[in-house]
Amino acid sequence: MTDEFLAYSKYVGNDLSTARPEFNFTGLKAGDSWCLCAARFLQSHDEGCAPKVNLKATHLRATEIVPLKILEQYKA
Repeated sequence: MTDEFLAYSKYVGNDLSTARPEFNFTGLKAGDSWCLCAARFLQSHDEGCAPKVNLKATHLRATEIVPLKILEQYKA
């Protein structure tokens, strides 16, 4: 995660940085790892704020939505 992506995610309605104790969720901060859906990743790429990607942990089916050449640009 990056501060920029977390702010963007909150802006589009998915607040990942605020703790939600009722769900045992402590909130994310820059440097944390988190699994994103491919569509949200592509959306954040299009907006210029996509986070780094662990390609070894990325399912091949993600490339049905996000071209591999884009994913490779964000390789962690």
